[in-house]
Order: sequence, then structure tokens, then C-alpha cells
Amino acid sequence: MTQIQNDDRKLKILISLLYYYPHLTGLTYHVQLIAEELARRGHEVTVLTARYTNELPRDTVMHNGVRVIRLWAPIRLSRGMIMPAYPWAMYLLMRQHDIVSIHTPMMETAIVSVLARLAGLNVIPTHHGDLVLPDSPVNNFITKTMFAFYRFMAKRAPNILAYSDDYADNSYYLKPFREKVKPVYPPIFIPDPIAENVKQLREQWQDGEGPIIGYSGRFVQEKRPELLIQALEVINQKYPNARVVFAGEYDIKYEDTWELQQHLVKQYQSQLIFLGLIRDKQQLADFYAACDVVVLPSDTECFALVQVEAMLCGTPMVMTNIPGGRVPVTVTGMGKLATQGDWQSIGEATVEVLDNRDKYVKSREEIREIFSFERTVNHYEAVFREHARQ
Repeated sequence: MTQIQNDDRKLKILISLLYYYPHLTGLTYHVQLIAEELARRGHEVTVLTARYTNELPRDTVMHNGVRVIRLWAPIRLSRGMIMPAYPWAMYLLMRQHDIVSIHTPMMETAIVSVLARLAGLNVIPTHHGDLVLPDSPVNNFITKTMFAFYRFMAKRAPNILAYSDDYADNSYYLKPFREKVKPVYPPIFIPDPIAENVKQLREQWQDGEGPIIGYSGRFVQEKRPELLIQALEVINQKYPNARVVFAGEYDIKYEDTWELQQHLVKQYQSQLIFLGLIRDKQQLADFYAACDVVVLPSDTECFALVQVEAMLCGTPMVMTNIPGGRVPVTVTGMGKLATQGDWQSIGEATVEVLDNRDKYVKSREEIREIFSFERTVNHYEAVFREHARQ
């Protein structure tokens, strides 16, 4: 972990990423929490991002103490967008700030690195996971190009922040620059569940005395939601009244996983509930607490913040045994790991947790101590101060 320094300097911090509030993913929420806490501590924080929908304001706005500048983004490329004014806007802002924080994978990494060199600033990237796209000629070109841009930037960055040593040791993005990588757990906040809400949700979803199995995330190829549905073949042998409740977007525009898995969805439709994206954090907390277990059958995750959110709400996890993704279960003991890509193993691990649930539940205080929000922001603050313009 980073050595935390005693330094009271107030910094001008420039953060750049493609999507920001009100867009809601683990990555955007991560950045929002860090930005707002740094602003609360007295730093001047600016976020440069894309105006990804015309419903967002064109001009600069303040949100919870953070200045947010959204740029016109007329061209879309898979998950990415092209912002014609980005280089000039970024350079002008760099001249007014002490440090630049970017969040990879990100198409603009090479441009940011070049502009930072011209402006005399250091760039500190936080890596949120290797880029994984469905196999196709276009996606393969995007993947290679993005990595080349990242590599150009990473060679010049003094440090790279990552979620864990475990992920850094196995990431094709991070391994070539392992000596620069500093592990910092992501910031995680979720309110206490409301008991009455939880009770109502269980009454709404539960089939008799059957368990409620949760899934929180997008219905996309890399997260392998179909493996959880297939795992019902194993789960149903012990718990035939089990219900699986999916929280997250499922009809994703940039890939066809939802369409490809319709045969499974229809086969088990009586046991599946699709809620869509839950934006409200209180509703999300109530969702986690209403589940007996939350299952993430992903092929790739650098951490999966939803695991810790579920744990803070008293719900154990089943997670695939993959680099980075296995860290929350490993360090807390609050759940069980399953074999990657193996629906039978996922089903068996889910049954094991349901059979012995009390064994896997830890207190909110224990989980909060391991994943301390204050400690995480302290580490970000220390790295930014160490490499800020003097």
C-alpha cells in the first residue's frame, strides 16, 4: 500500500473519464465517490467527461462540490465515444491543475500523456479492468488499439493505481508495468438496508420457502449470467423453489448476449426475475439484503464492487475463482469461490452457501474495517500529493 504522507497542501485535481454522473456503473461510482470526498477535503476537483446524452447540460455544472465539464461526443465506437474538442479542452485545463487522474481502459490515454508532458504534469491512471470485448474483427481492432494507447501512457506514468495485487499480478494491462502499480481498494459506500423494505421484497419474490439468489451487474458476455441460469439445474435438486433475481441492465445495445441466451431465459422463466438497473442506493441495499446469496459467475473482474456492497448488507457471495474478483471473498471469508466457466461448480457453491449460510456471514463492522472508505481516499490523496506539480 502507498505510504501516506503528512501533507496539508490543497491540490487542483483534474479527473478525466468517458462517463460520469448520472451514468451509473461501478467505475463511474468509484470516481464519483473519490472526487466528491477530495472536494469535501478542500481540494479543487474538476471532471472532464463526455456529454453522452443530449439530456445532459452543455455547460459546466457543479455537482456535490465537483466541477463537471461535459464535451460534445457525436461519434460512438462500441462503448467509446469521440469528443472533437477533447485535446484542446484537456490541455487548457491541465495548465490550471496540479495533477491528472485518468481511468483506464480509455481511448484518450495516449493523447492525455502527450498533453501532460507539454503542460508539465504527471498522469496517475487508475486501472479498472482489462478491456474484454466479444470476439469480432472490429472488436479485436479496438482491443489492440486501446492497449497500444494505454501502453504509451503507462510507460510515462510515475504510478498506476489498481484494485489489488492479485489482479495486478494477472492483468495483461498491468503486468508489464508491475513495479509502478500501487494496490488501493476501491471506495465503497452503501446505506443500511431498511428491514421493512427487505421483508416486502422477499414476500414479493419468494416462492414459498425457496431461497432468493441475487445477481447484480450487466447481462453481458464477460459476466457470464447464463452460467447462473444453467446452475439452476444443480440448485433445483436441493432447492426446487429457488428464484434468481437479476439487478442490472439486460438488453445491452453494444452486444447481443441477451438475445443469444433467450433459450435459457425461456427454459427457466418461472424462476427468473429481471429488475433492470437499480439507480437508488437505498433500493440497491434493500435488494442485497433481500437475497440469501448473491452470485457473480464472471469470466473477468478486476474486483467487482457489488460483492462488498452485498457483504455490507449481510449477504454472502458466490464468486468465480478469478484474479481480482476472488479478493473480497478471500480476504473476508464471506462466501465461496467456484470454478470459472463451470455452471455445475457455481451451482454446488451456491447450494453450499445456502446450506450453511450462518457460516459465511460476517458483521457490517468487520467488512467495513477491511474495506475502509477513509483509508482508500487517504491513499489517493497521498499519491496525488507525491506527484503533483510543485
